[in-house]
Amino acid sequence: MDLRAVIVEDEANSREILRNYLSKYCEGVQVLEEAATIEEGLEQIKKHVPDLVFLDVEMPFGNAFDLLDKIPDRTFETIFVTAYNQYAMDALNHHAAYYLMKPINIDELIKAVDYVRGVKEKENALEGEVLQAKSDHVSGKITLPQQDGFQVLDVSDIYFCKADDNYTEIYLEKKKIVISKTLKYFEEALRPYSFARIHKSYLVNVSEVVRYKKGKGGSVILSNGKELSVSASKKAELLSHFK
Repeated sequence: MDLRAVIVEDEANSREILRNYLSKYCEGVQVLEEAATIEEGLEQIKKHVPDLVFLDVEMPFGNAFDLLDKIPDRTFETIFVTAYNQYAMDALNHHAAYYLMKPINIDELIKAVDYVRGVKEKENALEGEVLQAKSDHVSGKITLPQQDGFQVLDVSDIYFCKADDNYTEIYLEKKKIVISKTLKYFEEALRPYSFARIHKSYLVNVSEVVRYKKGKGGSVILSNGKELSVSASKKAELLSHFK
């Protein structure tokens, strides 16, 4: 998998060296942004939500641990890149993935990046397994993968799902949840329950349908007042739930 990265390092020359090494020797690493201070680094991490952050330890107005302490629920992996070996234990206590000494050894850099890639791939695979397993075997519930784990949701709480390219918007009574799975994925996951694909963009909870309006495809009105179009090709599937 590709890794989205942010570099936090106060020395411009060190940032350039690391960026060039990553470009030349570590395929699949996209450097999204660079930062020269703790505050800049914090801003860029919150903005880009990277998979990986390269951190120098000593920087103006603070150090790397100050930054990490401000993101207690972080989802990214950390590779320390520093000229000081006395911070290794602190890095370990802050759950660093790797600790690189300056000047950077290219083989060690490659090993560090490959290690992080492996960690993220395992995380992604586990999230997919959890979602599929829960969808198939937990009656009336589905799990939704999120950056920091997953949310368990009662299927009956879903009014409808809407496609948004490779994402799906799940509409509940008072909020919307956006999940990085396709609508086709949720169509399969919710197949054991009373859901109907009424349009290329919509999957509805049939239990929430209170009215059908005739037309070539027509439309449905849900119990929350939302009206959704029904495509002509999906009309028969919808009406089959009411026979």
